[in-house]
Amino acid sequence: MIRKIFFCTCTLLLVLIVPIVVRADEKEKSWYCAHRRDHAQPIADSEFNFIDQYDGVYIDKKHGDSCSDKVVYLTFDVGYENGNVSRVLDAMKSQDVKGAFFILGNVIKCNTDLVNRMFDEGHLVCNHTFSHKNITKQSDEELKKELSALEELCIEKTGKEMSKYFRPPEGRFSEESLMLLKKWGYKTVFWSFAYADWDNERQMSADKAKNKIFENIHNGEVMLLHPTSKTNADILEDVIMELKNQGYRFGTLDELCEK
Repeated sequence: MIRKIFFCTCTLLLVLIVPIVVRADEKEKSWYCAHRRDHAQPIADSEFNFIDQYDGVYIDKKHGDSCSDKVVYLTFDVGYENGNVSRVLDAMKSQDVKGAFFILGNVIKCNTDLVNRMFDEGHLVCNHTFSHKNITKQSDEELKKELSALEELCIEKTGKEMSKYFRPPEGRFSEESLMLLKKWGYKTVFWSFAYADWDNERQMSADKAKNKIFENIHNGEVMLLHPTSKTNADILEDVIMELKNQGYRFGTLDELCEK
């Protein structure tokens, strides 16, 4: 009995003396960017006004509405290959435009040739975490592992290094997570245009998707598309051609994020 009391007393003292390290995560935020009329650049809500200081970007502010340089940045979130990602790459190759592909570990493991093709054709291959978990629910160590495990696998399978651009899964993040990402050398890339294209069972018609894209195009747009979408694979070359006809050019994240 005395031994039991002694053990409980020591345990209580240990709890009181040794600090418990818990990640004090700020409130989880979900990125969104409301569309505006007349092809004006969207303005992020004031709750996101801290992203700039942590190297977060969502639009090209250098080439904005007041600039005659009409530029679009194509970005893609890739979780797997279903035949449509290759078709998206075909369209981009045909039109000689480059984009940024934010990929998961599954893509590298199961579709190494596809990732090699992204590199070989001049696209940026970027970090979307290894397993697409909510980064605000992870410890600092867990988040670091999600990032580094993906990059190490990429080097192992392709011999090439990923670019230091990051996109949070489902657009969920916090101020603390952005602070860590900046500390680790990443630029977090959000978007100024996206549409409901991710559900393969509920694909928008080609005409409706084109109309939504063209109605909301704006200078400096960071366009987010899911290349697994059949609709996107069907329309991408036409979209690129039409935007070129409207005077747009296609930039890279290296250009967008240059200091």
